[in-house]
Amino acid sequence: MPLTMNREVFITCAVTGSGATQDRSRHVPRSPEEIADSAIAAAAAGAAIVHCHVRDPETGAPARDPKLYREVVDRIRDSSVDVVVNLTAGMGGDIVFGPPEEPMALDSGGTDMAGATERMAHVAECLPEICTLDCGTMNFAEADYVMTNTPGMLRSMGSMMSELAVKVEIEAFDTGHLWFATQLVDEGIIDGPALVQLCMGVPWGAPNDLNTFMAMVNAIPAGWDWSGFSLGADQMPYVAAAILAGGHVRVGLEDNIWLERGVLATNAQLVERAVRIIESMGASVLTPQEARVRLGLTKRPPR
Repeated sequence: MPLTMNREVFITCAVTGSGATQDRSRHVPRSPEEIADSAIAAAAAGAAIVHCHVRDPETGAPARDPKLYREVVDRIRDSSVDVVVNLTAGMGGDIVFGPPEEPMALDSGGTDMAGATERMAHVAECLPEICTLDCGTMNFAEADYVMTNTPGMLRSMGSMMSELAVKVEIEAFDTGHLWFATQLVDEGIIDGPALVQLCMGVPWGAPNDLNTFMAMVNAIPAGWDWSGFSLGADQMPYVAAAILAGGHVRVGLEDNIWLERGVLATNAQLVERAVRIIESMGASVLTPQEARVRLGLTKRPPR
């Protein structure tokens, strides 16, 4: 298919994530204040959207306490820098199985399974403009960890997002996740056109190669907005690839902690580099308000 380059691009910055990066870089924010400050700096550097997880302020371990989210969102909205707030709803679906002969001897330290209402508690509390819906179950990265999102769970959470008037961002780690996303729209559970985030190179989802990437792009229904990203050293090449394929971009410390070999990045620095790539390709970077218009969002006021 011919390339259809996107010439009006919004940048999402994934600020901290839930991976075990908190001890690998001093720039990975832990406390609500640090997460909010890093999000605000990313917005000042050119990010239209900030995608936020929260962490235990003391240990840096991933958390899903609504009070931590509340503080992050309040600090961002009370700042003088405008940005679209996007919260994860991916936490609370983790199963770490036991060894092959005792799979139901679950790892209590890693397993965190919660009901739909509990997984959505911080979204209902904070009312972000966007929240994510990981549209499938997959073997995820390390050990015997399974990211678990059943059809029933996704239908329930998607319905809650629609009732709260929060824009759903489909996080698609493989082509089947896009298939189910179209099913959710067809059933009227979430509104179309949907917003999609293509998550490339995450073991063991869609592998990080351009043939698979374009297969994912081609599976997105016409009229849906989408972004794409990959991990580590491939983060910036995928900025260019996503633009060339007609999409928007995501960068940030959730997916990559390096600015270059041996140099740890900040979120603002990663956004600044993405801005340079976008502009050098002859495209423009959308402001938060322009991204809202593009996605049909309404700015939420401070509480």
